[in-house]
Amino acid sequence: MKFIVSSTYLLKQLQVLGGVINNSNTLPILDNFLFELNHSKLTISASDLETTMSSTMEVESDSEGSIALPARLVLDTLKTFPEQPLTFVVEDNNTVEISSNHGKYALAYADGNEFPNPVSVEDASTTTIMGDVLATAISKTIFAAGNDDLRPVMSGVFFQFSQDNLTFVATDAHKLVKYTREDVSASESAEFIMPKKPLNLLKGILAGSDDDVLVEYNESNAKFTFHDSVLICRLIDGKYPNYEAVIPKENPNKLVIDRTQFLNSVRRVSIFSNKTTHQIRLKIAGAELNISAEDIDYSNKAEERLSCDYQGDDMQIGFNSRFLTEMINNLNSDNVQLEMSLPNRAGILTPIDGLDEGEHVTMLVMPVMLNN
Repeated sequence: MKFIVSSTYLLKQLQVLGGVINNSNTLPILDNFLFELNHSKLTISASDLETTMSSTMEVESDSEGSIALPARLVLDTLKTFPEQPLTFVVEDNNTVEISSNHGKYALAYADGNEFPNPVSVEDASTTTIMGDVLATAISKTIFAAGNDDLRPVMSGVFFQFSQDNLTFVATDAHKLVKYTREDVSASESAEFIMPKKPLNLLKGILAGSDDDVLVEYNESNAKFTFHDSVLICRLIDGKYPNYEAVIPKENPNKLVIDRTQFLNSVRRVSIFSNKTTHQIRLKIAGAELNISAEDIDYSNKAEERLSCDYQGDDMQIGFNSRFLTEMINNLNSDNVQLEMSLPNRAGILTPIDGLDEGEHVTMLVMPVMLNN
């Protein structure tokens, strides 16, 4: 088995696949990349059993075979090469010899047959999404997903496909984000929960890409096919909480404010808040928003005033500043609207502008109790 490939082209593919490999694996074979050669087509795969990703590339070769090479070693070696052709030759003594312009490097390989086979997604429903749209949907929601191992369903992003739109939801019970695209739809309704790791991989690869992504899914697995790559992952098992029930429908108090100004104020004031609760207080009256925080233990306090556009009753409401900054930071509009009903009901944050047609973002943040 022998092939010739560009060093930088190979490195680029391997760095993407390397994101799949865990630092500590139960099976030693999972520390490897699987190289499968079929004449001029080389398919490289990486897996952690839950997620498997492979990409196919063109190489110069007329042989066939499959071997598993240690991922860390191959990546560390490739990073040091300037752009040049590399020749990989499988020798008889169970090693692979890599030849560059300046030297030769030999490394031991494992039999490719030991590598776990990817899951086949049978009886799958399909839908096609543009890469960039999927990447945006992931980055707008994934930050709100939980990290609680006891509630695995909340540690992923909920995909809800219908004939009218695609909806993506993430929540950790303190904050919730619902992202909808009405300009994309699926052939049939479906719901599934995607884990974070494959989503982060997709987000990184697909950002700014205009490739179409074919999404195939059944009860237990989902498969994403785009360009020359395929990603298959196991879905999170369980029923997603009824998120519509927690979004308050009647919110008479509406605050519209410049996003950047609001974000900077909350960030500054939160430096003076209590380090365990991160609590800040919003006090709204007329066209003035007063943001304050106090850490009684250390006698630290801060207060800022902003002018805003407000319709509703005067009110005071407390929020965890970390959640609030994370959410405002994730919007890219000039102005945002915060809708509220009562100090103990969730606030709803939405962008006023900066959205594509058919794109909707609703963010919900739970208040914290104010001790007056």
